[in-house]
Amino acid sequence: MFLPEFFDLYSINLYSTTLRLVMAVLLGGLIGIERGVHNRPAGFRTHVLVCVGACLAMLTNQFVFQGMTQLADPTRLGAQVITGVGFLGVGTILVTGRHRIKGLTTAAGLWASACIGLAVGIGYYSGAIIAAILIIIVLAIFPAIENKVYNLSRNIEAYIEVDSISTIKPLLASIRNSGVDVYDVHYGSDSLITGSAGLHISMRIPKGMRPGEIIENIGRHEGVSLIEEL
Repeated sequence: MFLPEFFDLYSINLYSTTLRLVMAVLLGGLIGIERGVHNRPAGFRTHVLVCVGACLAMLTNQFVFQGMTQLADPTRLGAQVITGVGFLGVGTILVTGRHRIKGLTTAAGLWASACIGLAVGIGYYSGAIIAAILIIIVLAIFPAIENKVYNLSRNIEAYIEVDSISTIKPLLASIRNSGVDVYDVHYGSDSLITGSAGLHISMRIPKGMRPGEIIENIGRHEGVSLIEEL
């Protein structure tokens, strides 16, 4: 038994249009809630708007293709959405004065949210739902896995501020004497504490040493006023 045309989920009609836009709100909102809980630049409303906008773009594509002319390219608007969201995502990426990059995950989440909206908008329901579930799992659960993998890494970066430039040389010597290989050092003039000197160092720690251990040792060094692992 076939459903009436009004309830056809894969053609453009009032029922399918409403369903797709509501799904875009729900799926985009789920991703946005996770970002908002962690106080990221783009949160609940931003992800919802991106997902709904992308969904509407694909609905418009399908409407033009089915209802007006089949000479149109049904993927053109979707391609422009992906490009446009790329520029939007750039606005969430920040490079701090301490060479630290923030916002990459949020930018990727916005882009993924737009892709989900495109999938919902064209009626690819299963792909959109599965992708949304996987994205939420990546954002909510994978950070714990990432931290465990990071703890196994021997390469770390840190931003350090010392009370004077004369402290830098003995500090680096002390770090190297502990068996740590300092392979890159950048000096910065934009310190957080007035009168301090800032530097960004990249290190490779020996086997058996924890990243937190070397950070604690550096923090206890005479003249170090601030240290932050990047």
